[in-house]
Amino acid sequence: MSNRAAAAGVGLARVMAHCGGSSTAAVHYVAGAIASAPEDPEPYAVLAELWEEQRADLAELLQGTGSLRTVLAQSYVSFLENDMDGAVMAIGAVTGVQPTIAWANAPWFSDKRFLGTVTADALAEAAMRTMDYDHALDTPSTREGLRPWFHAIDVVCSREPVPEAMAKMAIFLRACGLTDASFGLCDRADSIERIMLTEVVRAGTWRKLGDPGQTAAAFERALTLDPTNWSLYLDLADLRAEQGDFTTAVQLISQGLEHEPTEVTLRAAGAAYRTRITGSPDDLRELIGLAPHLPNGPYRGLLIDRACSGPALPAELIAEARRFQNT
Repeated sequence: MSNRAAAAGVGLARVMAHCGGSSTAAVHYVAGAIASAPEDPEPYAVLAELWEEQRADLAELLQGTGSLRTVLAQSYVSFLENDMDGAVMAIGAVTGVQPTIAWANAPWFSDKRFLGTVTADALAEAAMRTMDYDHALDTPSTREGLRPWFHAIDVVCSREPVPEAMAKMAIFLRACGLTDASFGLCDRADSIERIMLTEVVRAGTWRKLGDPGQTAAAFERALTLDPTNWSLYLDLADLRAEQGDFTTAVQLISQGLEHEPTEVTLRAAGAAYRTRITGSPDDLRELIGLAPHLPNGPYRGLLIDRACSGPALPAELIAEARRFQNT
């Protein structure tokens, strides 16, 4: 082995497995060896030996606490057991925690048996898990380490083209900075069946590229595919508000409320945008009443900012609204 840390970890894993009698310690060291050199086959060979020789102990260990090293070991054990969906979702979770390590350089991740069996839905879910902790995936070094994911997406989508799964994978490609590839995968999904999610993904990609016109067009196409979806009216209303068109934003909110009249986020957005246009204290009081019930703190703060910019609002009412921005 060329990596000294990986070699040391493999050695310690063998000692703990055969001399120390500790499966937990053995898995700890072999997982550390994998982290040091994900592309090196030897740590996986040691883990396969452990699984063969101490299956009951390892099975109990891997069903326990979800530490990064345990989940990493579970990914390869799932591969050994021909559970490719479990394998990919586990490595997706590990990647989400620490994407700067090229976990997908694991030999099994590019194995034909894996690529020929893992389902599109599982690969999509795993790709979404890589984004769970909001780490940047679009740096050159991280993107290079994620290259096996891009290959897997291409292979699996060719074998099993599932539009919803493809749309989710397009979100992952966008997060990696591959906007052209994201659009391309959306186009491939459309060739199978046009669905609302694909247009929403396109909208997000156009938004990332700073093109509000194309963003709005994608949301409008999404609405034609799912005209009763209240969240699409909210998305499009927020976009119009960003452009300063609060009148259209209010109209869109009203349309959304026709389909979901009790939705608190829609109601709050409507109150905020009406306040921005008219400076109505009653509308701002409605927003203040709804603010504690909004689940998204940053969005609540944005609505309050927009509302408090309405004309001629009482200073004390603005101060009352502002108190909800940091809660």
